[in-house]
Amino acid sequence: MQLVCLDLEGVLVPEIWIEFAKRTGIPELSRTTRDEPDYDKLMSYRLDLLKTHKLGLPDIQKVISDMGPMAGARDFLDALRRDYQVIILSDTFYEFAMPLMAQLNMPVLFCHKLEADADGFLVNYHLRMANQKKEAVQRFRELQFQVIAAGDSYNDTAMLAEAHAGILFHPPQNVIDEFPQFPVTMNYTELRAEIDRAAARR
Repeated sequence: MQLVCLDLEGVLVPEIWIEFAKRTGIPELSRTTRDEPDYDKLMSYRLDLLKTHKLGLPDIQKVISDMGPMAGARDFLDALRRDYQVIILSDTFYEFAMPLMAQLNMPVLFCHKLEADADGFLVNYHLRMANQKKEAVQRFRELQFQVIAAGDSYNDTAMLAEAHAGILFHPPQNVIDEFPQFPVTMNYTELRAEIDRAAARR
């Protein structure tokens, strides 16, 4: 049985923090795992910025409610799910992602959780586990799935390496340069073709 694991942000939906940075006029919030591979360091940086600017979960959720999937993402995912088992592995948070999941026909999503205080200000975040994308792929392999994985950033590369086949989707040049072992796709047509090629090799 073949299983496709996809990252969420940058693959199916826009980068939430980048959109939020644009709408709040706080460019420092646009920093993502494309720029900072240490996720704990990145999240601490984000929470400190939100506290400084007195922005809470409702402010972020309002931005997300006005977002939507990337152009073509829903059709791509619907077609992919007709031929493969698909699971979204993301380092986002359920509190951010669920409105977007509804717009994508509710695929299975593994991600993390946020903690807010009574006033809606974010005070902490809780990772499901360290390196959850890589660990999930390892467990799927142990269950005898043949895993094909696709993502766009530093935090996807361990997942891609653990899969039977890993694919980069529209990555920044620095990720392409550092991980030349992964094929690069730049649109959904190319990504689907690469997934099908990887599946045919198994």
